[in-house]
Amino acid sequence: MTDETLWPAPAKLNLFLHVTGRRPDGYHELQTVFQLIDLCDTIAISVRSDGRIERPDGPEGVDPESDLTVRAARALQQATGCTRLGATLRVRKRIPMGGGLGGGSSDAASVLLGLNDVWGCGLSIDALAKLGLPLGADVPVFVRGSSAWGEGVGENLQPLELPEVWYVVIHPGVHVGTKDVFQSPELTRNSPIITMRAFRESGGRNDCEPVVRGRFPAVAEALDWLGQFAPARLTGTGSCIFAPCATAIDAERIAARVPDRWTSYVARGLNTSPVHELLRTRSRSG
Repeated sequence: MTDETLWPAPAKLNLFLHVTGRRPDGYHELQTVFQLIDLCDTIAISVRSDGRIERPDGPEGVDPESDLTVRAARALQQATGCTRLGATLRVRKRIPMGGGLGGGSSDAASVLLGLNDVWGCGLSIDALAKLGLPLGADVPVFVRGSSAWGEGVGENLQPLELPEVWYVVIHPGVHVGTKDVFQSPELTRNSPIITMRAFRESGGRNDCEPVVRGRFPAVAEALDWLGQFAPARLTGTGSCIFAPCATAIDAERIAARVPDRWTSYVARGLNTSPVHELLRTRSRSG
C-alpha cells in the first residue's frame, strides 16, 4: 500500500433552482447555478496492489457497498481496465448528509479525480464527468471543478465566474430526500426558461423550497430566522439554507447568533474547486 493522499471534496450551493419540466423518463428539467464553497469533506486515498476497493471509514449508516465513493472507484476500474490496482478510501465528513450541499456527489467526484491521478489512468475531465453522471446528476459539476450554470438534469454545464462572497449556511438537523421532493405532487414543474443575464439582474428562486418548507417545520423555522438578517434560501432539494454576506465578519456575526439546535457554517464562494488546485500542484511537482 502506498502513502496516503488527501483529496478535498467541496460542497455546493444552488443559488437558484427552477424546475422547468418533466421528461418521459421521470427526470426533471432544471435550470440552476452551482456555487462551489470551501466547506469540504476529505477523502484519504491509499493505493492497493490487490485490485480491491475498501472503505473502512465513512459516513455513519452508509454501507460501504452503496457508498458513492466505492461505486466511483469501481466505475473507474471498469472503464479503464485498471483492475490490478485498488484503493483504501477513508471518507472524513464535514458536509451534512441530506442537506442539499452535494457532499456525496462531491466525494464521488474527488475519488474519480484522485484515483485517475494516482492510478495513472489518464482519462480526460470530459470522460470522468461522463463516468460520474450515472452516479448522480451533480457529480459532473464537481468533476469539472468550477461554479457553473446548469441545465438538463443538471449535467449541461457552462462555467460561470461568480463573486466570491461569503455565506452563512445553516443545517436545521433534518434529512430531506431528493426523490421525495421531486415526486411531491405540490412541486411546480413549469417555471419559464430564463437567461443567464436575467439571473444576474434579478436572481431567481428555488422551486423546491415551498415543498420542503411545508413538509419540514425545522427548515421553515430556520428560513424565517435567517431571513431576519439576509436574503435566505434553500439549497438544492435538501434541508440546508444559506444567505450571502458582504464580508467574512458579517457572516461570522450572523453565525454566532444561530440557535444551538442548528449547526452553522461560514463558507466562502469559490470559482475553482480545491481538487483542481491540488491536481495542478501535483502536476507541477510530479
